[in-house]
Amino acid sequence: QGFKDNLHAVFCLAENAVGPRATRPDDIHVLYSGKTVEINNTDAEGRLILADGVAYACKDLGADIILDMATLTGAQGIATGKYHAAVLTNSEEWEKACVKAGRNCGDLVHPLVYCPELHFSEFTSAVADMKNSVADRDNTPSSCAGLFIASHIGFDWPGVWVHIDIAAPVHAGERATGYGVALLLSLFGGASEDPLLNLVSPLGCNGDSPTEDMERDSKRRRLV
Repeated sequence: QGFKDNLHAVFCLAENAVGPRATRPDDIHVLYSGKTVEINNTDAEGRLILADGVAYACKDLGADIILDMATLTGAQGIATGKYHAAVLTNSEEWEKACVKAGRNCGDLVHPLVYCPELHFSEFTSAVADMKNSVADRDNTPSSCAGLFIASHIGFDWPGVWVHIDIAAPVHAGERATGYGVALLLSLFGGASEDPLLNLVSPLGCNGDSPTEDMERDSKRRRLV
């Protein structure tokens, strides 16, 4: 699509199969970030390789913006429903951009609570830097799962980190929906040479001003 910036795609893949080297409860892994993780839930395995992926993007690729997208938690469908993916990010600007990009392209997105100072303690471990699953599943588990990933680049990392949990909207019954392709093209479209993507991108030069957004939202409310 004629992207002008340096763009990498990192696929964090692993075969989820039982074998003699399978992860067991109480194992402690040293991840690519150098942080140690106590395994207290072997079903919370996807976040382990996603954590390695974002750490690789930070350390080896020198990325300024890191976006991870995965079918991460069943709780996402409870938090934001089956039509909206969940977004968690360290940037309010990018949170708004994700929501707007979703409305522009049809891949809908809704924010999760980003509050590591209150929620990351769910991963406290006596023998490692963190556990891989929350202590309290009633305390925003989808947000916490995203925070687990973010912790491997650091909550003080100066770049933009965006996590999109697409567990529910990627399928309708037994069929895949293709969710996420349009969202990424819309979100990053301002960095491409494609005029249509420039038009729908919330971060491009053709985006509406905040004042225009507020005026249009006000008109929509009056109509409703």
